[in-house]
Amino acid sequence: MTLRLLQRVAPSRAVIAATDTGAHIVPGVESVRALALRAIEAGHSINDALAAAGQGEAVDIAALLDAGAIGSPIDHDDAAHVILTGTGLTHLGSAEGRDKMHRAAAEAATQTDSMLMFLEGVEGGKPAAGQVGQQPEWFFKGDGTQLVAPGDDFAMPHFAQDGGEEPELAGIYLIGPDGTPHRIGLTLANEFSDHVTERHNYLWLAHSKLRQASLGPELLVGAAPEHVEGTSRIVRGGETIWEKPFLSGEANMSHSLSNLEHHHFKYPLFRRPGDIHVHFFGTATLSFSDGVRTEEGDVFEIAAAPFTLPLRNRLTRAADAPVAVKIL
Repeated sequence: MTLRLLQRVAPSRAVIAATDTGAHIVPGVESVRALALRAIEAGHSINDALAAAGQGEAVDIAALLDAGAIGSPIDHDDAAHVILTGTGLTHLGSAEGRDKMHRAAAEAATQTDSMLMFLEGVEGGKPAAGQVGQQPEWFFKGDGTQLVAPGDDFAMPHFAQDGGEEPELAGIYLIGPDGTPHRIGLTLANEFSDHVTERHNYLWLAHSKLRQASLGPELLVGAAPEHVEGTSRIVRGGETIWEKPFLSGEANMSHSLSNLEHHHFKYPLFRRPGDIHVHFFGTATLSFSDGVRTEEGDVFEIAAAPFTLPLRNRLTRAADAPVAVKIL
């Protein structure tokens, strides 16, 4: 039985625990972060903390999502203490895609840095227990102010050349009082990126990634599933203009989650007690790769089991906001 946590934001804040048999309010807890802190302080699991809290009223999570009453599954009173980061070149993709990639690498006189990093991940991204594997590509996306709630709009910057979806899983972590990272769970995510800017020059990856992102409404608690299969689509004017399956989970990745986690949390900066980390694990499925150019008003929809609710966000563009630096 899968356990998923949600955060109700209206008419009042509350945590919802959902399983295959139904969903209910968790009494006396207003945020997933507070529930996780309670579990850490007691030396318990999330399941133990939920059992101790008991069950409140039953709720319909699909109806709450449709009503706009479900927010992101994690937040912090101070958004500066939510750190958004991610990894790239972590997914194997289809067997056909791997074959094409490897044949191209073998035939090319020189290999791109991206190809080299991908192949290094295939070679050493899943180390044996007790060993450290190859480090992945890593990027910074921003802080908690960049999180867009499920159902809310993405606003690509006025200077953006593209606003494209990236359907994937993200790990949600809370740093304990002693500096230990605790994985609360996994969630669906749309990492959202500017692929035109990224394609221009790989040194512009940082520019392409400093964008908003959205998390699915449900936070999956417990062991990470080995195989996740979902669907990513773009809806324009009420019609689906692009749709494709995507795969995630370690069975479809060149890196283990533990290896990705090691190479993120090895930095003391990312082990500051009380901080929340949202770490995007990457994808192999993009509409941009199929030649799709998104437009304002497009709706991104990402869905995958064992999550029961989809993640939807509409694309908009932010107004121009020129910045002038003053000399003091």
